[in-house]
Amino acid sequence: MSLPVQSPDAVKAQVREHYAQRIQTGSCCGSPAACGDSVATEIALYGAETITTLGEGVITTSFGCGNPIALASLTPGEIVLDLGSGGGLDVLLAAQRVGPEGYVYGLDMTDEMLVVARRNAERAGATNVEFLKGDIEHIPLPGNTVDVIISNCVINLSPDKGQVLGEAFRVLKPGGRLAVSDIVIDGDLSGLPVSEEQIRSALSWAGCIAGALTIDEYRRFLTEAGFSDIRVEIQHRYAAEDFLSDAPQELASLPADAIAQLVERFTSSSITARKPH
Repeated sequence: MSLPVQSPDAVKAQVREHYAQRIQTGSCCGSPAACGDSVATEIALYGAETITTLGEGVITTSFGCGNPIALASLTPGEIVLDLGSGGGLDVLLAAQRVGPEGYVYGLDMTDEMLVVARRNAERAGATNVEFLKGDIEHIPLPGNTVDVIISNCVINLSPDKGQVLGEAFRVLKPGGRLAVSDIVIDGDLSGLPVSEEQIRSALSWAGCIAGALTIDEYRRFLTEAGFSDIRVEIQHRYAAEDFLSDAPQELASLPADAIAQLVERFTSSSITARKPH
């Protein structure tokens, strides 16, 4: 199998186009089972009671793989930044927790997402939120600005994760914290009938799997950015139907035992870290 390696610009264009379309139809990163339930993704991740607090008319479609709101343990008055805020669900939920004395920024590169997010904020009556257009590799905020950075299955979509985490460190205040959900590989992709390069080239970046870091790589990037108190905890492991739904024939035709070995290495995980004082 000989497949071309995509350039960073091509990856971002693919991701942008994919999610511009998905906001019209709704789906998480993969099938609903990838998010741990067969019901609507946002209900599986946050619970029906939480979603109803946003009121009528708010589009709550989630493209995430976890619940960074619960992970972040937000408190009133904090300033929060959501990297890859999509339709604004996590921003609106964060805004409830930080209260009127707090503030929440949402950052996204897709115009269609920003339109939905701003409309959602208006419908929810949220006055302590702001949605910014930009890339998570170049956050349009000054340094030492926010108390908490959250993100839900987005950092894995970036072709330059080291840059993203470096930017996250820059905009956090001293003592600030990172609390994100992401797709992470437990172990590595060695020992399979196809190489890691072939696996990543064949999979879709927009599907949240092709760009996933290993746990060790995630820790290394966070450490190199300057973070401390780093924790990576596996929350959910992918199933074969999640992984192979859009896989090309070269991967789908692997022996069953090889597919099982490959699939079980991809996880939805919680990642936390802190910027030292």
